[in-house]
Amino acid sequence: MSIRVLLVDDQELMRTGFRMVLGAQQDIDIVGEAADGAAALEVVKQVNPDVVLMDVRMPRMDGVEATRRMCALPDSPRVLILTTFDLDEYAFAALRAGASGFLLKDVPPAELVSAIRSVHSGDAVVAPSTTRRLLDRFAVHLPDEVAARNLDVLTIREREVLQHVARGMSNSEIAGTLHLAEATVKTHIGRILAKLGLRDRAQAVVAAYENGLVKPRN
Repeated sequence: MSIRVLLVDDQELMRTGFRMVLGAQQDIDIVGEAADGAAALEVVKQVNPDVVLMDVRMPRMDGVEATRRMCALPDSPRVLILTTFDLDEYAFAALRAGASGFLLKDVPPAELVSAIRSVHSGDAVVAPSTTRRLLDRFAVHLPDEVAARNLDVLTIREREVLQHVARGMSNSEIAGTLHLAEATVKTHIGRILAKLGLRDRAQAVVAAYENGLVKPRN
């Protein structure tokens, strides 16, 4: 089955470039395009994409609000945020709104394709170390009150794994650090997501920060 992708960007040239790159992949199918968040919401309901490449700064409705509304839909697509800067408060807000990760607009074609496949599979957040730096920068804007996630439901080992996920470590890196099999780490992450009601690693990273399990860097 092909991965159904929706392109959302107010710059037609950007959409054309992404369409050329992704259209050459046998396992990726471009099912629609939109020039702003409001239009994207309508297209999502019509074409039911698996992954949405979402610009953040657009007219009418920005990518953050569009992401929030998309992620609230039944069978919602996974959203990859497109941004010009790797430390962007809009990208941070989009992660909190439910985006699965973010990409720089000048991402190399191979990384773009790999990112879409990874997010579609749900196995990894895109550029976890960059996501961590983003959260380190903007986590000061998180609300002071503890978010509605009860980390007490996690075992000690699961909390350790979540800490390492939030620090931007891959499954193999976590396995090496905790002396576990990589498959065991993946199992732990699946249980963490299920217990906390999270959809992917990006939300797990945000939850770890919101609950103080990982502290922003000074």
